[in-house]
Amino acid sequence: MHVAYYNLFSSALQQEMEFKVYGSRGKPMLVFPTQEGRFFEFEDFGMVQVCEPFIEAGQVQLYTIDSIDAQTWTHSHKSVPERVTRYQQYERYVLDEVLPFIHDNSGSAEPIGVVGCSMGGYHAANFFFRNPRFFNALLSISGVYQLKLFLGEYMDPQLYFHAPLAYLKNLEDPAYLKLYRQSQIIISVGQGAWEDPMLEDTRALQQILQAKQVEAWFDYWGWDVEHDWPWWRKKMAYFLMHLNL
Repeated sequence: MHVAYYNLFSSALQQEMEFKVYGSRGKPMLVFPTQEGRFFEFEDFGMVQVCEPFIEAGQVQLYTIDSIDAQTWTHSHKSVPERVTRYQQYERYVLDEVLPFIHDNSGSAEPIGVVGCSMGGYHAANFFFRNPRFFNALLSISGVYQLKLFLGEYMDPQLYFHAPLAYLKNLEDPAYLKLYRQSQIIISVGQGAWEDPMLEDTRALQQILQAKQVEAWFDYWGWDVEHDWPWWRKKMAYFLMHLNL
């Protein structure tokens, strides 16, 4: 399996950002880490190993990037507007720097997929729903789709557009809805330990997408399925078999 490591300076963030690429061909999938996670955790926790047969077969490429959660949503000493501003800079990093790199490295400017577990599921969903021109596949496992866990009930006009359960509920733009309907959306959550907030958000997201006639696969796993890597590895192996790669 081809593996490459990069450490590049980000103009959007004004800091160096690290990431890894696994595979040399196949559908590019951008992988977001869990809360305050790093680019290497997908490998360290065995997720890359689960994906290896698909990577080796040339079906998929993984691009695992860093988060800056500690500078944004989980930075308790920053005001919410400051956190939003920094997250918007992270969005610019992903869209203006990471995405062109992926297009150049893969040799294709076609839309790509996004993947994430837990907080990574939030990032994946938020990037997908905000930017459907660039992404045509979403795999979110045990994700949250609002920011109450970090910000409580606070809401302002800027934060609204980074809380999928808020902005999707009122979204009526036919161009966005058409792109959602043309994409593959897989949302999964367990019903065991530590999954309650994710379960609640997943059910709310399902209701919103159903009301907008956006087809998506919502897969609820059993009461023994916990919010942890052993289950996420099982889910990753399962859902890769069903992704349109």
